[in-house]
Amino acid sequence: MYQIENEHFNIKKISIRDLEPVKVVTPFQDATMGPFFKFGITLITIEDNEGNIGEAPIYSSYTNILERCLFPILFNNPTMPYRELYYQMYWSIRNEGFKGPASALLGQVDIALHDLDARRKDIPLYKYIGGTSNTVKMYGSGGGTNYTYQQLENEIGLFCDAGIDCYKMKVGKGFGNQLKEDIDRVKFVRTLIGPDIKLAVDANQIWTGTQALKFLDAIGEDGLEWFEEPIHSASYEQIEELAKQTSVVLAYGESDRTSKIFPTLVNSGVRHLQPVPTQIGGIKEWMEVRDLAQQNGLEFSSGGYSLYSSFLITSAPENARVEYLYSIMHGLEKYFSAGITWKNGRFILPEISGLPVRINWDYCLGKVVSEKVWNKCDVRPYVPAVSI
Repeated sequence: MYQIENEHFNIKKISIRDLEPVKVVTPFQDATMGPFFKFGITLITIEDNEGNIGEAPIYSSYTNILERCLFPILFNNPTMPYRELYYQMYWSIRNEGFKGPASALLGQVDIALHDLDARRKDIPLYKYIGGTSNTVKMYGSGGGTNYTYQQLENEIGLFCDAGIDCYKMKVGKGFGNQLKEDIDRVKFVRTLIGPDIKLAVDANQIWTGTQALKFLDAIGEDGLEWFEEPIHSASYEQIEELAKQTSVVLAYGESDRTSKIFPTLVNSGVRHLQPVPTQIGGIKEWMEVRDLAQQNGLEFSSGGYSLYSSFLITSAPENARVEYLYSIMHGLEKYFSAGITWKNGRFILPEISGLPVRINWDYCLGKVVSEKVWNKCDVRPYVPAVSI
């Protein structure tokens, strides 16, 4: 296992490029968002003075935070070990808040810098962080609230052929107001997957505790592997009350941007933790949640841009899973020159340096819809953003 804490980064250039959105496999909708007909990705590329690069998915809507907080520190401290560099970047976003996009941006930059260091050491990132195997368990994710029964059947057939042992579908149709349809769809999916494949559901926070219990009463608790975000992710008292009234495993964490929140979730009765690597404040914070889950005997999984972040799951216990939202994510694979294969319910990571997927920028010529570039001379010295 390599230690990034003592590494130095003499950064020469940073660019952010938005790639043209691609058509999704099946138009996708959940409880409160969609339908999505296309889906895109934005990449940050960080280049050091020796020409080594690191990349990661990033938000493109908050460049003011990058320019005001993170980039001035990153460009102007080439002799500072990373443990101090990260510390300074972390506290630079204090007044932006640790629960929002600023924390996610820090985590995205952190992944790109890990990628850069793994590439310049010519080692896969999963080995860099201490992973011992290049395969991880995955679960099928989809079942949009807008899917027809035929579309549900088609998607489940694809996942079953790929060897999954768990399928997650969306519920809470029509902003949570079509409960009977949700119940009927779940019962239909159960007939399709049979007894050997586990079923999870995701309500994307739309229901009250009363509605969630009504749903569980109708479908039965025994057949659910987990119930993801049944009620608002910030309603800890309501989450705790629901956890006391059901034996179903409650899953939370995708909406949280800092590891500091997760002990509160555990204390509220959540038994499945789901930090998203590209949405939390760095790899170390993600690992803190991983360790918290292990220490408390909880289930653990991660999603987001799962092809990118799957390397982290290699450092988790064997039963940890990575989500694959095939309908949305599959189209992006045409942008990769190297990537993950999918077999027997597992992702198999390639033995390439850095992240397990690599953008084919030659192929992407003409598909970059916007680009912004920063050199050291373009970024003013760091001044704390003060708000009173």
